Amino acid sequence: MLLSAAGALQGVDGAMALTLTSPAFEPSASIPSIYTCEAENVSPPLAWDGVPEGTKSLALIIDDPDAPDPKAPKRVWVHWVLYNLPREAKGLAHNADRAGLPAGTVQGLTDFKKTAYGGPCPPIGRHRYFHKLYALDTTLDLVNATKAELEAAMKTHVLAEAELIGTYQKGDR
Repeated sequence: MLLSAAGALQGVDGAMALTLTSPAFEPSASIPSIYTCEAENVSPPLAWDGVPEGTKSLALIIDDPDAPDPKAPKRVWVHWVLYNLPREAKGLAHNADRAGLPAGTVQGLTDFKKTAYGGPCPPIGRHRYFHKLYALDTTLDLVNATKAELEAAMKTHVLAEAELIGTYQKGDR
């Protein structure tokens, strides 16, 4: 499988699989400050397509592998954990964690020690923010799951995945 520029895994036959995009930013481009700690710190709108047959639920993880300093990263910082998103969902609206997530969606525990979106807030340099969407063949019986717990629970249940990367450095407007 190959990763296309649109953030989708592309099958051997060339057919597009699961895709993940945002109307707020292009792949590998800067995330607008409204979605960061420097402004409203609300979740960005996301859209997906190509959910495969057999999908029972979706999961989303947003993390930053460049913490605390991109020149000397020491850990991956988790900004949002969502699971049991309904198969029928086509995306998340701007400010979805406060305005309303799709029915049945569960928020997991972030590295901010809360079950809510925490936007980019890099202490130094330009960081990358990976938005990873997973199509699962099951729903998960988890409560306040961390990223590690979610990844362990979905390990043998991933049918497809897509990724969207955005960047941010304090002072971006």
